[in-house]
Amino acid sequence: MGQKNQVEKQESSHLMRTVFLLMVAIAAGFFGGWFGAQAGRQSTTISSDSNPTIQREIINGESDLISTIAKDVGPSVVSVNVKSLGVGQDFFGFGQQFESESAGTGFILTDEGLIITNRHVISDATEVTVTLSNGEEVEGVEIVGKTNDSDPLDIAFLKIRDTSGLDLQPVTLGDSSEVEVGDRVIAIGNALGQFQNTVTSGIISGFGRDIEAYDNGSLEPLQNLFQTDAAVNGGNSGGPLVNSASEVIGVNVATAGADNISFSIPINDVKGLVEIVLEEGELIRPYLGIRYAPITDDLAFDLELPVDRGALIVEGRVGAPSILPDSPAANADLQEGDIITHIDAVKLDEDTSVVSVLGRKKVGDVVELSVNRGGEDLTVSVTLEAAPEQ
Repeated sequence: MGQKNQVEKQESSHLMRTVFLLMVAIAAGFFGGWFGAQAGRQSTTISSDSNPTIQREIINGESDLISTIAKDVGPSVVSVNVKSLGVGQDFFGFGQQFESESAGTGFILTDEGLIITNRHVISDATEVTVTLSNGEEVEGVEIVGKTNDSDPLDIAFLKIRDTSGLDLQPVTLGDSSEVEVGDRVIAIGNALGQFQNTVTSGIISGFGRDIEAYDNGSLEPLQNLFQTDAAVNGGNSGGPLVNSASEVIGVNVATAGADNISFSIPINDVKGLVEIVLEEGELIRPYLGIRYAPITDDLAFDLELPVDRGALIVEGRVGAPSILPDSPAANADLQEGDIITHIDAVKLDEDTSVVSVLGRKKVGDVVELSVNRGGEDLTVSVTLEAAPEQ
Protein backbone atom coordinates (compact mmCIF):
# COMPACT_ATOMS: atom_id res chain seq x y z
CA MET A 1 0.00 0.00 0.00
CA GLY A 2 2.74 2.41 0.97
CA GLN A 3 4.72 1.45 -2.06
CA LYS A 4 1.73 1.99 -4.30
CA ASN A 5 1.13 5.48 -2.84
CA GLN A 6 4.74 6.34 -3.43
CA VAL A 7 4.48 5.33 -7.08
CA GLU A 8 1.29 7.38 -7.49
CA LYS A 9 3.01 10.45 -5.97
CA GLN A 10 5.95 10.04 -8.27
CA GLU A 11 3.62 9.74 -11.28
CA SER A 12 1.64 12.78 -10.11
CA SER A 13 4.84 14.78 -9.63
CA HIS A 14 6.03 13.75 -13.06
CA LEU A 15 2.72 14.77 -14.61
CA MET A 16 2.80 18.18 -12.90
CA ARG A 17 6.33 18.86 -14.13
CA THR A 18 5.22 17.94 -17.67
CA VAL A 19 2.21 20.28 -17.50
CA PHE A 20 4.37 23.06 -16.05
CA LEU A 21 6.99 22.74 -18.83
CA LEU A 22 4.24 22.68 -21.44
CA MET A 23 2.74 25.89 -20.02
CA VAL A 24 6.17 27.54 -19.98
CA ALA A 25 6.68 26.56 -23.63
CA ILE A 26 3.28 27.96 -24.63
CA ALA A 27 3.95 31.19 -22.75
CA ALA A 28 7.39 31.52 -24.31
CA GLY A 29 5.93 30.99 -27.76
CA PHE A 30 3.20 33.55 -27.18
CA PHE A 31 5.45 36.26 -25.78
CA GLY A 32 8.14 35.51 -28.34
CA GLY A 33 5.59 36.00 -31.14
CA TRP A 34 4.27 39.17 -29.50
CA PHE A 35 7.73 40.69 -29.12
CA GLY A 36 8.58 39.63 -32.66
CA ALA A 37 5.47 41.34 -33.99
CA GLN A 38 6.29 44.49 -32.06
CA ALA A 39 9.85 44.44 -33.36
CA GLY A 40 8.51 43.90 -36.86
CA ARG A 41 6.17 46.86 -36.51
CA GLN A 42 8.98 48.99 -35.20
CA SER A 43 11.24 47.91 -38.02
CA THR A 44 8.48 48.61 -40.55
CA THR A 45 7.84 51.99 -39.00
CA ILE A 46 11.51 52.92 -39.13
CA SER A 47 11.75 51.73 -42.73
CA SER A 48 8.67 53.65 -43.88
CA ASP A 49 9.87 56.75 -42.05
CA SER A 50 13.34 56.58 -43.58
CA ASN A 51 12.27 56.14 -47.23
CA PRO A 52 10.62 59.57 -47.54
CA THR A 53 13.69 61.10 -45.92
CA ILE A 54 15.94 59.50 -48.52
CA GLN A 55 13.57 60.53 -51.31
CA ARG A 56 13.47 64.10 -50.04
CA GLU A 57 17.24 64.23 -49.96
CA ILE A 58 17.43 62.99 -53.56
CA ILE A 59 14.77 65.44 -54.71
CA ASN A 60 16.38 68.31 -52.84
CA GLY A 61 19.76 67.44 -54.35
CA GLU A 62 18.38 67.50 -57.91
CA SER A 63 16.46 70.69 -57.20
CA ASP A 64 19.61 72.33 -55.82
CA LEU A 65 21.53 71.32 -58.95
CA ILE A 66 18.94 72.85 -61.28
CA SER A 67 18.78 75.98 -59.15
CA THR A 68 22.58 76.30 -59.25
CA ILE A 69 22.68 75.89 -63.03
CA ALA A 70 19.92 78.47 -63.46
CA LYS A 71 21.81 80.95 -61.29
CA ASP A 72 25.05 80.30 -63.19
CA VAL A 73 23.63 80.64 -66.70
CA GLY A 74 20.48 82.73 -66.21
CA PRO A 75 22.29 86.11 -66.19
CA SER A 76 23.67 85.28 -69.67
CA VAL A 77 20.23 84.65 -71.20
CA VAL A 78 18.39 87.50 -72.92
CA SER A 79 14.95 88.05 -74.41
CA VAL A 80 15.15 88.97 -78.09
CA ASN A 81 12.37 91.44 -78.93
CA VAL A 82 11.56 91.80 -82.62
CA LYS A 83 9.48 94.23 -84.64
CA SER A 84 8.67 93.38 -88.26
CA LEU A 85 6.39 94.51 -91.04
CA GLY A 86 3.64 92.39 -92.49
CA VAL A 87 1.09 92.88 -95.23
CA GLY A 88 -2.62 92.34 -94.71
CA GLN A 89 -5.91 93.55 -96.10
CA ASP A 90 -7.96 96.43 -94.83
CA PHE A 91 -11.76 96.54 -94.62
CA PHE A 92 -12.04 97.18 -98.35
CA GLY A 93 -9.68 94.37 -99.33
CA PHE A 94 -6.73 96.62 -100.15
CA GLY A 95 -3.22 95.63 -99.14
CA GLN A 96 -2.01 97.35 -96.02
CA GLN A 97 1.23 97.16 -94.08
CA PHE A 98 1.13 96.51 -90.37
CA GLU A 99 3.77 96.20 -87.66
CA SER A 100 3.96 93.03 -85.60
CA GLU A 101 5.95 92.15 -82.51
CA SER A 102 7.42 88.84 -81.43
CA ALA A 103 9.99 87.57 -78.99
CA GLY A 104 12.48 84.77 -78.63
CA THR A 105 15.60 83.99 -76.66
CA GLY A 106 19.35 84.39 -77.07
CA PHE A 107 22.44 84.15 -74.93
CA ILE A 108 25.56 86.25 -74.53
CA LEU A 109 28.79 84.93 -76.04
CA THR A 110 31.20 87.79 -75.22
CA ASP A 111 31.32 90.77 -72.90
CA GLU A 112 31.55 92.90 -76.07
CA GLY A 113 27.88 92.17 -76.63
CA LEU A 114 27.86 89.30 -79.15
CA ILE A 115 24.65 87.26 -78.85
CA ILE A 116 23.55 84.06 -80.56
CA THR A 117 19.93 83.13 -81.34
CA ASN A 118 17.92 81.32 -84.02
CA ARG A 119 17.53 82.64 -87.55
CA HIS A 120 13.76 82.26 -87.39
CA VAL A 121 13.58 84.42 -84.25
CA ILE A 122 14.75 87.54 -86.12
CA SER A 123 13.31 86.63 -89.53
CA ASP A 124 12.15 89.78 -91.41
CA ALA A 125 13.06 91.96 -88.43
CA THR A 126 12.99 95.73 -88.89
CA GLU A 127 14.08 96.42 -85.33
CA VAL A 128 15.64 94.29 -82.60
CA THR A 129 16.12 95.02 -78.92
CA VAL A 130 17.15 92.70 -76.11
CA THR A 131 16.04 92.50 -72.51
CA LEU A 132 18.70 91.42 -70.04
CA SER A 133 17.98 89.04 -67.19
CA ASN A 134 17.75 92.01 -64.78
CA GLY A 135 14.87 93.45 -66.83
CA GLU A 136 16.88 96.18 -68.53
CA GLU A 137 15.91 96.67 -72.18
CA VAL A 138 18.80 97.48 -74.50
CA GLU A 139 18.33 99.22 -77.83
CA GLY A 140 20.89 99.65 -80.57
CA VAL A 141 21.11 95.95 -81.42
CA GLU A 142 22.29 95.02 -84.92
CA ILE A 143 22.00 91.76 -86.81
CA VAL A 144 25.58 90.70 -87.51
CA GLY A 145 24.52 87.84 -89.74
CA LYS A 146 22.28 84.81 -90.14
CA THR A 147 22.34 81.59 -92.11
CA ASN A 148 20.18 81.54 -95.23
CA ASP A 149 16.75 79.95 -95.27
CA SER A 150 17.92 76.73 -96.91
CA ASP A 151 20.77 76.24 -94.44
CA PRO A 152 20.16 73.35 -92.00
CA LEU A 153 21.78 75.44 -89.26
CA ASP A 154 19.11 77.81 -87.91
CA ILE A 155 21.51 80.37 -86.43
CA ALA A 156 21.78 84.17 -86.21
CA PHE A 157 24.15 86.56 -84.45
CA LEU A 158 23.30 89.89 -82.82
CA LYS A 159 25.57 92.63 -81.46
CA ILE A 160 24.89 95.29 -78.84
CA ARG A 161 26.54 98.41 -80.28
CA ASP A 162 27.11 100.23 -77.00
CA THR A 163 27.90 98.01 -74.00
CA SER A 164 29.03 100.76 -71.66
CA GLY A 165 27.41 100.47 -68.25
CA LEU A 166 26.00 97.03 -69.00
CA ASP A 167 26.79 94.01 -66.84
CA LEU A 168 27.14 91.36 -69.56
CA GLN A 169 27.99 87.84 -68.46
CA PRO A 170 29.04 85.47 -71.26
CA VAL A 171 28.18 81.78 -71.11
CA THR A 172 30.73 78.98 -70.94
CA LEU A 173 30.58 76.76 -74.02
CA GLY A 174 30.88 73.02 -73.45
CA ASP A 175 31.84 70.15 -75.77
CA SER A 176 28.72 68.66 -77.34
CA SER A 177 30.70 65.66 -78.66
CA GLU A 178 30.89 64.37 -75.08
CA VAL A 179 27.11 64.34 -74.63
CA GLU A 180 25.53 60.93 -74.11
CA VAL A 181 21.95 59.71 -74.10
CA GLY A 182 20.59 60.01 -70.56
CA ASP A 183 22.68 63.05 -69.61
CA ARG A 184 20.83 65.57 -67.45
CA VAL A 185 20.18 68.92 -69.21
CA ILE A 186 18.15 72.05 -68.62
CA ALA A 187 16.71 74.53 -71.12
CA ILE A 188 16.54 78.23 -70.28
CA GLY A 189 14.37 80.55 -72.33
CA ASN A 190 11.95 83.43 -72.59
CA ALA A 191 8.77 81.35 -72.44
CA LEU A 192 5.82 82.65 -74.45
CA GLY A 193 7.55 85.98 -75.07
CA GLN A 194 6.93 87.27 -71.56
CA PHE A 195 10.52 88.51 -71.13
CA GLN A 196 11.09 86.34 -68.09
CA ASN A 197 13.52 83.45 -68.04
CA THR A 198 12.04 80.04 -67.37
CA VAL A 199 13.85 76.79 -66.68
CA THR A 200 12.84 73.28 -67.74
CA SER A 201 14.79 70.11 -67.04
CA GLY A 202 15.11 66.73 -68.71
CA ILE A 203 17.60 64.39 -70.32
CA ILE A 204 19.19 63.88 -73.71
CA SER A 205 16.89 61.38 -75.42
CA GLY A 206 18.84 61.02 -78.67
CA PHE A 207 21.16 62.76 -81.09
CA GLY A 208 21.79 62.98 -84.82
CA ARG A 209 18.11 63.80 -85.42
CA ASP A 210 16.98 65.28 -88.76
CA ILE A 211 13.63 67.10 -88.84
CA GLU A 212 11.66 69.55 -90.95
CA ALA A 213 10.33 72.58 -89.08
CA TYR A 214 7.71 75.10 -90.14
CA ASP A 215 8.58 78.78 -90.01
CA ASN A 216 6.03 81.35 -91.22
CA GLY A 217 4.40 78.76 -93.43
CA SER A 218 7.64 77.56 -95.03
CA LEU A 219 9.43 74.29 -94.39
CA GLU A 220 13.05 74.33 -93.27
CA PRO A 221 15.20 71.21 -92.92
CA LEU A 222 17.23 70.94 -89.71
CA GLN A 223 19.91 68.30 -89.26
CA ASN A 224 22.08 66.63 -86.61
CA LEU A 225 20.01 67.78 -83.63
CA PHE A 226 19.89 66.71 -80.01
CA GLN A 227 16.51 65.37 -78.92
CA THR A 228 15.54 66.16 -75.34
CA ASP A 229 12.48 65.97 -73.13
CA ALA A 230 13.37 69.33 -71.54
CA ALA A 231 10.43 71.41 -72.75
CA VAL A 232 11.21 74.11 -75.33
CA ASN A 233 8.09 76.26 -75.24
CA GLY A 234 7.03 79.14 -77.44
CA GLY A 235 9.59 81.94 -77.01
CA ASN A 236 12.38 79.56 -75.88
CA SER A 237 13.88 79.27 -79.36
CA GLY A 238 17.47 80.47 -79.41
CA GLY A 239 18.02 79.79 -75.73
CA PRO A 240 20.77 77.59 -74.28
CA LEU A 241 20.63 73.88 -73.52
CA VAL A 242 22.92 73.43 -70.52
CA ASN A 243 24.65 70.42 -68.94
CA SER A 244 25.21 69.68 -65.25
CA ALA A 245 28.47 71.66 -65.27
CA SER A 246 26.58 74.86 -66.30
CA GLU A 247 28.10 74.65 -69.79
CA VAL A 248 26.08 75.37 -72.92
CA ILE A 249 26.01 72.27 -75.11
CA GLY A 250 23.18 73.26 -77.47
CA VAL A 251 20.98 75.98 -78.94
CA ASN A 252 17.26 75.27 -78.54
CA VAL A 253 15.58 75.39 -81.94
CA ALA A 254 12.30 73.46 -82.23
CA THR A 255 9.67 71.36 -80.55
CA ALA A 256 7.67 68.48 -81.99
CA GLY A 257 3.91 68.20 -81.98
CA ALA A 258 4.14 65.37 -79.45
CA ASP A 259 4.59 66.15 -75.77
CA ASN A 260 8.07 66.31 -74.26
CA ILE A 261 9.99 66.19 -77.54
CA SER A 262 12.28 69.14 -78.24
CA PHE A 263 15.37 69.69 -80.36
CA SER A 264 18.61 71.62 -79.98
CA ILE A 265 21.57 72.38 -82.24
CA PRO A 266 24.81 70.89 -80.80
CA ILE A 267 27.10 73.75 -79.82
CA ASN A 268 30.08 72.21 -81.64
CA ASP A 269 28.19 72.66 -84.92
CA VAL A 270 28.22 76.44 -84.48
CA LYS A 271 31.61 77.01 -82.84
CA GLY A 272 33.21 77.51 -86.25
CA LEU A 273 30.62 80.19 -87.05
CA VAL A 274 31.29 81.90 -83.70
CA GLU A 275 35.01 82.04 -84.51
CA ILE A 276 34.29 83.49 -87.95
CA VAL A 277 32.06 86.24 -86.51
CA LEU A 278 34.66 87.09 -83.86
CA GLU A 279 37.44 87.27 -86.46
CA GLU A 280 35.59 88.88 -89.37
CA GLY A 281 32.91 90.89 -87.61
CA GLU A 282 30.29 89.24 -89.83
CA LEU A 283 28.94 85.79 -90.60
CA ILE A 284 30.62 84.19 -93.60
CA ARG A 285 29.23 80.67 -93.79
CA PRO A 286 31.29 78.01 -95.59
CA TYR A 287 29.26 75.65 -97.73
CA LEU A 288 29.54 72.77 -100.21
CA GLY A 289 26.48 73.44 -102.31
CA ILE A 290 24.78 70.03 -102.37
CA ARG A 291 21.35 68.68 -101.54
CA TYR A 292 21.71 65.39 -99.74
CA ALA A 293 19.98 62.80 -97.63
CA PRO A 294 21.65 61.07 -94.67
CA ILE A 295 21.81 57.33 -95.39
CA THR A 296 20.01 55.04 -92.96
CA ASP A 297 19.58 51.26 -92.99
CA ASP A 298 16.16 51.65 -94.61
CA LEU A 299 17.39 54.05 -97.29
CA ALA A 300 20.38 51.82 -98.09
CA PHE A 301 18.08 48.81 -98.41
CA ASP A 302 15.39 50.54 -100.49
CA LEU A 303 17.86 52.04 -102.98
CA GLU A 304 20.27 49.08 -102.87
CA LEU A 305 23.18 51.38 -102.05
CA PRO A 306 26.75 50.06 -101.83
CA VAL A 307 27.23 51.59 -98.36
CA ASP A 308 24.93 51.90 -95.35
CA ARG A 309 26.15 55.25 -94.00
CA GLY A 310 27.04 58.58 -95.57
CA ALA A 311 25.43 61.52 -97.38
CA LEU A 312 23.66 60.68 -100.64
CA ILE A 313 23.52 63.57 -103.15
CA VAL A 314 19.85 63.33 -104.03
CA GLU A 315 18.15 63.62 -107.38
CA GLY A 316 17.58 67.24 -108.37
CA ARG A 317 14.35 68.83 -109.46
CA VAL A 318 13.21 72.11 -110.95
CA GLY A 319 14.25 74.92 -108.64
CA ALA A 320 16.18 72.53 -106.40
CA PRO A 321 19.20 71.09 -108.24
CA SER A 322 21.28 68.40 -106.51
CA ILE A 323 24.47 70.40 -107.12
CA LEU A 324 24.11 74.17 -106.82
CA PRO A 325 25.57 76.04 -109.80
CA ASP A 326 28.99 77.68 -109.28
CA SER A 327 29.25 76.06 -105.85
CA PRO A 328 32.36 74.36 -104.40
CA ALA A 329 30.69 71.00 -105.12
CA ALA A 330 30.13 71.96 -108.76
CA ASN A 331 33.72 73.15 -109.09
CA ALA A 332 34.92 69.80 -107.68
CA ASP A 333 32.78 67.87 -110.21
CA LEU A 334 30.63 66.14 -107.62
CA GLN A 335 27.66 64.40 -109.22
CA GLU A 336 24.10 63.48 -108.48
CA GLY A 337 24.05 60.03 -106.85
CA ASP A 338 27.52 60.39 -105.30
CA ILE A 339 27.78 59.22 -101.69
CA ILE A 340 30.08 61.18 -99.38
CA THR A 341 31.27 58.75 -96.70
CA HIS A 342 33.98 60.84 -94.99
CA ILE A 343 35.06 64.47 -94.72
CA ASP A 344 38.72 64.87 -93.73
CA ALA A 345 38.67 61.23 -92.59
CA VAL A 346 35.68 61.88 -90.29
CA LYS A 347 33.03 59.23 -90.95
CA LEU A 348 29.52 60.44 -91.71
CA ASP A 349 26.89 58.45 -89.81
CA GLU A 350 23.83 58.92 -87.62
CA ASP A 351 25.96 60.78 -85.06
CA THR A 352 28.00 62.94 -87.45
CA SER A 353 26.48 64.77 -90.42
CA VAL A 354 27.81 67.00 -93.19
CA VAL A 355 26.45 69.98 -91.26
CA SER A 356 28.24 68.85 -88.10
CA VAL A 357 31.62 68.62 -89.81
CA LEU A 358 31.33 71.77 -91.95
CA GLY A 359 30.19 73.73 -88.90
CA ARG A 360 33.78 73.51 -87.65
CA LYS A 361 35.33 74.68 -90.93
CA LYS A 362 36.05 78.13 -92.34
CA VAL A 363 35.79 79.74 -95.75
CA GLY A 364 38.91 78.89 -97.73
CA ASP A 365 39.54 75.56 -96.00
CA VAL A 366 40.35 72.66 -98.32
CA VAL A 367 38.57 69.47 -97.31
CA GLU A 368 39.10 65.92 -98.56
CA LEU A 369 35.92 64.05 -99.38
CA SER A 370 35.78 60.26 -99.56
CA VAL A 371 33.17 59.57 -102.24
CA ASN A 372 31.56 56.38 -103.45
CA ARG A 373 30.46 56.74 -107.06
CA GLY A 374 28.69 53.75 -108.54
CA GLY A 375 30.51 51.40 -106.17
CA GLU A 376 33.94 52.93 -106.82
CA ASP A 377 35.76 54.85 -104.08
CA LEU A 378 37.19 58.26 -104.95
CA THR A 379 38.93 61.09 -103.10
CA VAL A 380 37.80 64.60 -104.01
CA SER A 381 39.37 67.85 -102.79
CA VAL A 382 36.99 70.77 -102.28
CA THR A 383 37.78 74.38 -101.37
CA LEU A 384 34.99 75.78 -99.20
CA GLU A 385 33.48 79.10 -100.24
CA ALA A 386 31.15 81.58 -98.58
CA ALA A 387 27.49 80.69 -98.79
CA PRO A 388 25.54 83.02 -101.09
CA GLU A 389 23.19 85.64 -99.70
CA GLN A 390 19.54 84.84 -99.10
